[in-house]
Amino acid sequence: MELTEREKKNLAILETLRRFGPLSKAEISKNLNLNVVTTSNYIDNLLKKRLVLEKELDVSEGGRRPVLLDVNPEAAFFVGIGINLFNTLAVLVDLKGNIISRTKREPPPKNAKDIVDNLQGVICETIEKMKDEDKIRGIGIGIAGIINKKEGSIRWPEKIDRGYNYVTISLPLKEILEKTFSLPVLIENDATCACFGERFLSASLAEVKNLIYMFSGVGCGIVINGEIFTGTTGCTGEPAIFNPQEDNLFNCEFASPCFLKRWEQDLGMVEEAKRQLTQIKDIGKSKILELVEDDIEKVNLRTIFEAAKTKDQISLSIVERAARRLGVKIAHLVNLLNPEIVVIGGGLEEAPLIFLEIVKENINSWTFEEAGNAVKVIYSELGESACAVGAASLVMQRIFSQ
Repeated sequence: MELTEREKKNLAILETLRRFGPLSKAEISKNLNLNVVTTSNYIDNLLKKRLVLEKELDVSEGGRRPVLLDVNPEAAFFVGIGINLFNTLAVLVDLKGNIISRTKREPPPKNAKDIVDNLQGVICETIEKMKDEDKIRGIGIGIAGIINKKEGSIRWPEKIDRGYNYVTISLPLKEILEKTFSLPVLIENDATCACFGERFLSASLAEVKNLIYMFSGVGCGIVINGEIFTGTTGCTGEPAIFNPQEDNLFNCEFASPCFLKRWEQDLGMVEEAKRQLTQIKDIGKSKILELVEDDIEKVNLRTIFEAAKTKDQISLSIVERAARRLGVKIAHLVNLLNPEIVVIGGGLEEAPLIFLEIVKENINSWTFEEAGNAVKVIYSELGESACAVGAASLVMQRIFSQ
């Protein structure tokens, strides 16, 4: 949705105060390169709506001391939800993006009806934690799959055996939730939400103009020239080629699976760990087996990372191979988009430091020098909260731009 100049100025002032407040009107004006009269008019409107508060007076260099202004964090609250193939996480955040409460649900939804029931339940549970429900102003949802904003459809990736089938959710999900809760609802791809949340709340990323948020190896959120990029229909950020007949039509000898095919969200690490542990169970031990008490079915990404941090050889070999493969995929995106920052999240931020180091090495090996030298690769600061917080922040931005 294209913002008007007035909406852009509203957002810019709120965003400046949220990141750097408390500030005086003069400081806001200078920061945004707006004249003082224009800034005052916008500020007066925000003060009337209690979105901005006057705070203690600033130190004066002579004459009248300027009043300081800051965002009123309790003026409004927002529900943010991240829903993917592993779990559902809901957060309640205030106007400054602070997390007030968290609700996590497992296992993940299995079908379209499951998704609707799951969302309604977790939204109810989150709203009930708020004493003054009238202050909740919107609901943001970050969901796995392909979002088509033109048609309002969602294609949910159902796991079938070793592959995936994208099932179209034809239910008017946005309308159902808006009618149920009498609140505006925004639905966006999970990687895009995570990307927005990371940039919205991280002080170190505030001035970054070009950024990729790598949501494991499956999808990515993209910021171009300081704006979230979602493409023509809203389904950008899928670095994989998808075709149901790919095994017949698209084979790749170099890597298994191919770098351009769809990967598992955990980069196949859990499946590989289970395969190797099954082979060695009778003849040796691994730290992973100790962590899961010899029950191989309990192996997950977290246990692999914990074991790798103890220098367990099986875990380290799995983590290192996954990092090399991810590095090549990110290198492709770095050559294509030439970002300043690549953020690694989607659960991979919990990996040991060696994972990040190998990813960086492979990005340098597979990119042009000009692009590779310019990019910085970091772990997500928000972790598993990134998608839910980003979804809440997106709907917050949408509402308060107006």
